[in-house]
Amino acid sequence: MHGPVQLFTVIALVSLPTVMYGGYALMGLLKRGVLNDQQKSFFRAGHAHAGVLLVLAVVALQVLDRSGLSDSLRWVACFLLLFGVLAQSGGFFLAMLRTRVGMSITTAGAVLLGAAMLITAYGVAFL
Repeated sequence: MHGPVQLFTVIALVSLPTVMYGGYALMGLLKRGVLNDQQKSFFRAGHAHAGVLLVLAVVALQVLDRSGLSDSLRWVACFLLLFGVLAQSGGFFLAMLRTRVGMSITTAGAVLLGAAMLITAYGVAFL
């Protein structure tokens, strides 16, 4: 493993403890009762998506490393993965404040992740 895949694997692995801390922070907020029901839902959704999507990113990066894609396409796929995870999960957190903006960002994140998966699938299937 080298280049963009190695860099983004490190970023994803280092990011996982931040998601773990987010779960701890959520428990503290729930105990103090500072969130309303809608905020609780968005916080939980953002936290859950962040964890699952980071694990997906680690797996996708390993598949990407074994694909026949050029380094430039690997960089593109890696950036799409990173920004897709950030946008998809981060949009839920923003939705706690402004629902429309946050949900638009969440949708954009899903599109970015979909594009990353399609690029990776292309590299595995055709190259």
